[in-house]
Amino acid sequence: MQPQSSRFRAVLTGATAFTLAAALAACGSTDGGSKGDSAKAGAGKGAAAATGSSAASAASSAPGSSAPGSSAPGSSAPGSPAAGSTSAPAAPVPAAGSGKVLMPTGPQAAFGKARDTAAGQIMMTTLAGPKSGVSGKVWVWLPPEYNDPKYAKTGFPVLTLYAGGQSAGYNTWTDNQLPIQEVDADLAKQGKAHPFIMIMPVQNLDSNEAKALECADIPGQPKIGTWMAEDIPDFVRANFRTVKGRDGWGLMGASTGAFCSAKLALQHPDKFKAAVPIDGYFNPDSPLWKGYETDRQANSPDLLVAQGKADVRMLATAGGANAYEMKLVKAWAAKAAPPLTVEYYEQPGGKHLTTDFKKMIPDTLQWLTKNLAGPQSD
Repeated sequence: MQPQSSRFRAVLTGATAFTLAAALAACGSTDGGSKGDSAKAGAGKGAAAATGSSAASAASSAPGSSAPGSSAPGSSAPGSPAAGSTSAPAAPVPAAGSGKVLMPTGPQAAFGKARDTAAGQIMMTTLAGPKSGVSGKVWVWLPPEYNDPKYAKTGFPVLTLYAGGQSAGYNTWTDNQLPIQEVDADLAKQGKAHPFIMIMPVQNLDSNEAKALECADIPGQPKIGTWMAEDIPDFVRANFRTVKGRDGWGLMGASTGAFCSAKLALQHPDKFKAAVPIDGYFNPDSPLWKGYETDRQANSPDLLVAQGKADVRMLATAGGANAYEMKLVKAWAAKAAPPLTVEYYEQPGGKHLTTDFKKMIPDTLQWLTKNLAGPQSD
């Protein structure tokens, strides 16, 4: 079991910090209430070396610092113009290659509007997964470019964001604490980040942490792992123009969401190319694993990272103000076996707070842009 296994709630107030992993760490409400990030108390934050088959990243260098070239009620549909999309930014340079656009395969889901942002609308639907049998909420944001006629035949990269805490019925990447949509739209205009389709699913079906599903198919429980790894990507391809293959598919999450992003990328390297686990833990410890130790180990990023089976790129972050978290994350990154590459980044003075996660958003988006294919046109 995880040392210091009790989960703690992230306080959503705090000082400024580097802009690296914030957006994906959506770990809680500003008052530390029921949507607080219940990350493991032991999520370590450590300084320095990248492991796996890539060289270590110094803690002082911010990743991404060099810019790379069921149905909810509502009226919003996947093809409807997003707010703020009337004037198109300069066209991003498509990644090399042709014949890599996958047009929507259908059927189209029914979307309702969750809320408006300065960078366009966030939509929501309920996905009944045909492969998993799980039904849960999924939020979607389309970059302004998506609905611009200039990009009518362009496929876009997909970034799935996992929240901190239990994330049952909510996903904190959808609220204004983690304005990743606005940041991405701004960076895309500057040519510093891809305009990503952002997918933000729930991670649990019950707010009780004793029933945490840990993004896995725990025996006797709802198959949330299949829902996340199979049904959600199928849903995205059915509704939106995407890049064929795995090269344009990334995962990011903070705290509990970091565990999910690391685990799913390691288990499904055929589906995902890169992942950013922000201030995470890596040893599954849900009470639901009791009596299923073999299955628990098969879903443990702490073991999967050393198996040398996943050709995936990762950026693992830790907050420099949390010695335990630094030690934990750094030790996990050091286990990475090629072809997996894990870069380690330590946020100077960073705490396990949504406010610090927020500061890391620009750098994490730029890192993902450097490691994932961008928009492509046939």
